[in-house]
Amino acid sequence: MSETVKDAGTPAEAGTTKAPVPPGAGQSLTGRLRHPRTYLWLVGSVLLLAFPFYLDRFWLQAGLFAMAAAIGAIGLNLLTGSTGQLSMGHAFFLAVGAYSYCILAGESSTENGHELSGLGLPTWLAAILAVMLAGAVGGLFSPIAGRLRGAYLGIATLALIFIGQHVLFNAGSLTGGFNGRAVPPLSLFGFTFDDTEVVVAAVPFQSSEKLWYVGLLALALSGLFARGVLRGRPGRALNAIRDHRIAAGVMGVPVARYRAGVFVLSSMYAGLAGVLLALVFQRTVPEYFGMVLSLEYLAMIVIGGLGSVAGAVVGAAFVSLLPQVLTHYSDSLPLVSAPGTGGLTPGEASRYLYGAAVVAVVLFLPGGLTRLKNPGEKK
Repeated sequence: MSETVKDAGTPAEAGTTKAPVPPGAGQSLTGRLRHPRTYLWLVGSVLLLAFPFYLDRFWLQAGLFAMAAAIGAIGLNLLTGSTGQLSMGHAFFLAVGAYSYCILAGESSTENGHELSGLGLPTWLAAILAVMLAGAVGGLFSPIAGRLRGAYLGIATLALIFIGQHVLFNAGSLTGGFNGRAVPPLSLFGFTFDDTEVVVAAVPFQSSEKLWYVGLLALALSGLFARGVLRGRPGRALNAIRDHRIAAGVMGVPVARYRAGVFVLSSMYAGLAGVLLALVFQRTVPEYFGMVLSLEYLAMIVIGGLGSVAGAVVGAAFVSLLPQVLTHYSDSLPLVSAPGTGGLTPGEASRYLYGAAVVAVVLFLPGGLTRLKNPGEKK
């Protein structure tokens, strides 16, 4: 009996298991500086900051589209990848963010035969309120999201797309109808992010160059916040809900409350992405915020990697940049022709390609493209 007690050790030793330590945790500053990944991050950051000085407008706009898509994909990955809640209505919340900004920041005017309403608020305040309004709309739907799961939640959120499309096309005084409405340029601290030319180091800065740094800041803050959520107690609770809902409830995790909360957070991410998209497009069009956009966001997180912030960014870059690159180089690519000339258009070709990428990832790389850096890593 005594030998048995001696082998078991103290109660603290016997009942405690060490949690896995994330890569880089506990390393000193000197140790991190020796890691090659640190220098890759530094080089990448410098390149991103320098791009507006060297790239033309096309590539800057393509990069801004990718940044907006990455923000929205991070929000969807929190909901679908980390919590296991299928959402087909992500495009609806992007539309809420984009059109809320236009209504809050725009002035009342007449455009394309529609008497447009606007509150004329400061644009920086309108952007913040648009994100909060997207979260509030998500909060109205969150009781449903907290109680439904899987295909049932997917079908329920799909209804948001149909409701949203009907409102966007018919509420002409708010949305401008089929032709949409112009987007007021962002103004912050007396600096306006429009096409007014500002020369910096002999390089003319217009709207794309100015918005580039706004997009970088928004993406960095969104990614860091989501990473903090996933690495903290909320992230562990969300993963527990995804892996085994009943067991998570038994352990004391308020499943319905967490599901509702992450749905609101995902809606706010989509609202921020919608605001950035509106600023880049400079015009909101209802047709853009349809079911195809929601499917593209699902493709982003599957291709990049479910439950991963980096995976959302990689998948968003792949899906959003592919049609633009194909369009830009359509004259020199085989089997791809310019839009309106017949044959396979760049948009169709891109959908074939990332559709094939989704199938390939599901079959051969379930962890997404981000798992390529360490394919032997266990999930």
